[in-house]
Formats: sequence, structure tokens, C-alpha cells
Amino acid sequence: MNRTYLTSVFALLAVLFSACEKDFLDRPPKDKVDAEFFFKTATDLEVATNAFYTMLPTTEVYTEDNASDNILPLIASERVRGGRIVPTTRGSGGWSWGYLRDINFFLQNYQRVPDEAAKRKYGGIARFFRAYFYFEKVKRFGDVPWYSKVLEAGDPDLYKGRDSRKVVIDSVMADINYTIENIPAEVKLNRITKYTALLLKAKIALYEGTFRKYHGLGDYETLLQEAAEASEALINSGAYSLFTTGGPNAAYRELFARNNQDATETILARDFDSELGQHKLGYLMTAPTQGAWGITKDVINSYLMKDGSRFTDQPGYETMGFYEEMQNRDPRLTQTTAGPDFTVYGENTPEPVNLTGTTTGYRVIKALPSRDQWNASYFDIIIFRYAEALLILAEAKAELGTLTQHDLDITINRLRDRVNMPHLILAQANANPDPYLAAMYPNVDQGANKGVILEIRRERRIEMLNEGLRWDDLMRWKEGDKIEQPMLGIYFSGLGAHDFNNDGTPDVYLHDGNASGAPKGVSTIINVQQRPLTNGSSGNLAPFQLGGFFDESRDYYYPIPIEDLRLNPNLEQNPNWK
Repeated sequence: MNRTYLTSVFALLAVLFSACEKDFLDRPPKDKVDAEFFFKTATDLEVATNAFYTMLPTTEVYTEDNASDNILPLIASERVRGGRIVPTTRGSGGWSWGYLRDINFFLQNYQRVPDEAAKRKYGGIARFFRAYFYFEKVKRFGDVPWYSKVLEAGDPDLYKGRDSRKVVIDSVMADINYTIENIPAEVKLNRITKYTALLLKAKIALYEGTFRKYHGLGDYETLLQEAAEASEALINSGAYSLFTTGGPNAAYRELFARNNQDATETILARDFDSELGQHKLGYLMTAPTQGAWGITKDVINSYLMKDGSRFTDQPGYETMGFYEEMQNRDPRLTQTTAGPDFTVYGENTPEPVNLTGTTTGYRVIKALPSRDQWNASYFDIIIFRYAEALLILAEAKAELGTLTQHDLDITINRLRDRVNMPHLILAQANANPDPYLAAMYPNVDQGANKGVILEIRRERRIEMLNEGLRWDDLMRWKEGDKIEQPMLGIYFSGLGAHDFNNDGTPDVYLHDGNASGAPKGVSTIINVQQRPLTNGSSGNLAPFQLGGFFDESRDYYYPIPIEDLRLNPNLEQNPNWK
């Protein structure tokens, strides 16, 4: 792939160096490139917008779920523990505006370039990033001040108050619509294109539409309709499809673990390689003293049986041992967590059972690369993918009450087809809503589509697990209290030896302080005094005994820093943050 960001730096240096050679004395004596001096050609516009790509996430795509109810790390995050505090320092805690100034500076000056096509394209890309910037701000803080110009010293707008989220989102949607109308419909993994913008629009509209619906803010229907239309436009373009290489039992895992992404399903990715760009995800996913990520029990319970029936309808599902609960399930389960016959990506021999590097016993293997990358990793990171567009279309129409069986067949059921799972049937889902999911989401729409909305939420959680969406989903559905439900791990019937792969040889041994009875060859030994079970000598691993905490009156938003409030008396703190 093209190394977008390094190329950007070198291109900028080349432009500046060339300008200096031609007329060094004419260079503006400023620490920023002067607009009149710089904005002259299409290349100038490309170089300037390349800097905005640093706004996009990198490894946090695959670490953000650790601060939700999906995955429990060694130390639970502040927001899960209820430990967030009001930051002191100006511009901290996410209340930072530097990127916005750069974007607005570009938008105030790019019209100097005579190339009309370039202005449309790069003006659209800049507006994409402004929409992205403000979407993140609204999710975090709710009402925020909208700025569409560069603020200079003495500008009274420096001290304006917060604009309502509805005003901000109206402007965000105007920006992203401009982007969609003006930038090319290209398939490029590392660049913003019309397709990237369509998915961002769908994401914004779904988030804001469902947030308004479930938080009682009104005016949500138009946004949900726009979410449906944007995702449907992306689907109907035919530019992307689901990645199926390797078949039902391997394709889903392969999509994330491979080194290099392609543009089959992946719409936007961060590019890494062994020489010029690495990251630490492999280390975080395998080091027992670092991440120790563990998928929570209620995620595992949410995967359907292979015949499409609900696992939580199985007699005795709460006390099933590991091997039994892993049998005849949705194939994505053992492509997401290490199953009884787990094999490291790229190898052929099953790995010994290892529970030391996972809090719950359910080890995360989605996006776990080959063993040679468990120290320094260089596999590409997916930021946007086609599967999310399918999920958005189904959810938006279900929440609007316009969902049809055809809609399910071109969205949810395509995801199920990838892993040879039975189709979701609209009438059946609504006739028999899942009580397990209903207890998980008590605020779900209680109307005629309750059952299918719950099933779409199941599908979204499973399909997008470990891709950084879960916290936002809970916030927009007004299900913050879900954080307070128990986050448990594997069930053990008692102390002693346990066979995890049904080969007749014990793999795990539990004791209460004396491990002398452990059979030879056991690969994991657990002291329940250090890693407690819910019932003392039996039950589920309980790595988070204090449990999560969520204040319904406060925690749907983050607090604004104290110094910013003092500097701008027109700003008001979010409710109940002191």
C-alpha cells in the first residue's frame, strides 16, 4: 500500500524547500505557512489536507472495547469503574481544538487555488475531517461551540457559549453532504473518498438519531432516514463486499489477522509495515502483565447456536464447562476467542490452553497476528469496513419501523451467510423477543420491532466486537447501567483438574492455596484466592468484584476542564460534574 503519511511529510518538505530555493527572502517570517504564499496549486491542497489524516484512530480501534462491558483488561478503565474526574488543565480531557483551527484555516484559504476540480475534492476532504472532529466532540460532550472560522486574538467568539447538539449536528451533516457530493467515488484504502464519507454520514446519523430517540430529545426520524439512505447508497454502489477468503471457519479471523488489508471489505485502514511503521497490539494482546484482555461472559452467551437457536435457551447454559459451551456455535465465536483447539494464526499445531494472559479466561484472538508480531506488530488496522454499513441500514430501519425481510436479507443475513449461519427472520424475531437480551437492554423500544431490534444489537455486538464501538452504542441506546451488570468469566464446577479440549488430558488446575495435586502437563494453574470464583470453590471467574459504576444523571457526557470554564464564563459544565 501507499504510505500516505510519510509521503505527506516528504511532499510538504519538497514544496517548502523548492519555494525557499526560488526566493528565500520572500518567505513569510511566520511559524505557519502563509496562505497567500502556500495555497497556489492542487498539490498544495493535497499536502495541506494530508496533515488531517493524523486525526484518524490507530491502535485505539482495537483497544477501545477494553473500556466497555465487552472486554475486561487487567485494570478496569476509569469510565467503567466510575472513576472519571473533572480535568483541571485547559484543553485536556478531549476539550482540545487545535485540529479544528487547522481545518478552518484551510477552508478559509483553499479557494485561492484556480483548479476547480482540486478545490472541490480537497475542500470536501477538509469538510469530512471537520464533520469527523465535531462528531467526536458531540459524542463526548453533547453541546459544544460551533466554529467555522479561524479565531484570532480579540475575537468575541472565543468566549461564546456552547451551541446545542442539534445546531452542531445540522452543520456536521451539511459538511459531510458537501463531501459526498464533491469528492471522487474511488476505492482507496488509505484515503478519504466518497465511500468513506457515505459510511461516516451513516455512522453520524445513526448515532445521533438513536441518541435523540432513546434520550427523549426528539427530531430523530430524519437522521435515522439519512443513516439508512447513506448506508444503502454505499451498499448499492457495489464497490465493496464481505471478505470470504478461507470460508466460514476462517474468513472472519483472517480479515483482521492478515498483514495487509485489501479493498474487498475494508474501506479505510491504517497502513503499517515491518520497516517503516509498527505498533504494539500483538504485545498488548499476549502479555499477561499488560492487557490480559478477557471477553466477558455475557458476550460469549450472546453467540447463537449453529442452528440459529439461542444458547441462553439451552438447559443449564449458566453452568456449562468451557468445552461444552464452545460446541456447535456461531463460527465467529472461535474466530474471536480462543476455543478448545485454538491455533496461533499462521501455525498448524494447537496451542496449549493458557488462561494466565486473560482476565476472564476468554482470550481475545480477533486481530491477534502471527507469533512473530507479538512484540512489535505491523499488520494493518481497519478503521472503516463494509460490514458496518450493513448493520447501520438494518438498525436504522428497525428503529424507524420500516424494516422488511428484504432489508434483513441484504444486511444481517449477508453477515450470517459469511459464516453459514441461518437467516434472521423478521416475523419470528418479533414474535419471540429474546428475554436474555431484553434484560440486557431494558430501555429498548417496546413496540412491534422489539424482537428484531434486539437481534440486530446481538449481531452488531458480535460482528463488531473489539472494534471500538461498544461504549458509544451503550451511550446512544441509553443503556449506561449495563456497565453495572456483572462482568464474569469462564465457569468452573469446582476445584481440581479440568479438560478444556476433551482429549482426556487436564489442561487447567484450580486450587485454593495448595497446587501440589496438579496433574503433570497441566498448562494453566489458578489459585482461586488470587483469581476468585463467584461461589468460592466453584462458579465463574470474577476478575472485577467491585463491579462497574455508572451515574445515569452524569456519565453519558464527559466533563469540561476547570481552566476552560474559568477562562470562558459563558461555558457551562455538563450536568452533575463537580
